[in-house]
Amino acid sequence: MPRMNGFELSQMVVEIDANIRVCFMSSAEVNIEALREVYPKISFGCFIQKPVEIEYLVKRLLAELD
Repeated sequence: MPRMNGFELSQMVVEIDANIRVCFMSSAEVNIEALREVYPKISFGCFIQKPVEIEYLVKRLLAELD
């Protein structure tokens, strides 16, 4: 996305629908606390670190859907 990152997109989507659930994935080291300060409207409850095994990914996404 040339004009925004995934966090910015998520913030815009949450402003449209507060009930949306988002699961972030990244291969970079991420400081969740710092992200919460920059993006206070976003929930970072689902954050998956890459690389990820498919079994864990499926398990985690299913847990988020419950």
